[in-house]
Amino acid sequence: MRNKSILTEAKQIQLATELIKLGSRLQVLEVYSDLSRERLVRLYKEIRGVSPPKGMLPYSEDWFTSWQPNMHSTLFISIYNYLVANADIRGIDAIIKSYKLYLEHIETNNLQCILSITRAWTLVRFLESNVLCLAPCIKCGGEFIVHSLEIHSNYVCGLCNIPSRAGKTKKNKKLATV
Repeated sequence: MRNKSILTEAKQIQLATELIKLGSRLQVLEVYSDLSRERLVRLYKEIRGVSPPKGMLPYSEDWFTSWQPNMHSTLFISIYNYLVANADIRGIDAIIKSYKLYLEHIETNNLQCILSITRAWTLVRFLESNVLCLAPCIKCGGEFIVHSLEIHSNYVCGLCNIPSRAGKTKKNKKLATV
């Protein structure tokens, strides 16, 4: 029988609790914890009051390159890269701190939250595995998330070249008429 450290287990429970409060899916918790799936499910139910969502994690890298998700993903990854470069934070701690700053920015500017913690975690994994990368916009110079295998030499971001349907949702039309 393996000796388990109470402190290690407490740290894992604390990390899982923080991730659950941010809305993380169970699969992400399992990556960073040695806690059993049953314990994680019980913890999730205790914190959120409901069972964890079932099904596969969102996987499509195309989601990160569509217009509105690209803006939010680029904001998040800019915060993440800054913290990794300047605050000596790595791994899941960098993702959590970056995501909290992203949420703070969204709330401060009264924007709709588009990026979940699970998608933020997936984004970091896509960037680390070179499925996605950052490319500079030739007009504004900002760096935005793009597919790694695409040609980026004349890339123009979604802010400099806003799609014609951008922001034209039923919800936005209702808000405009109020």
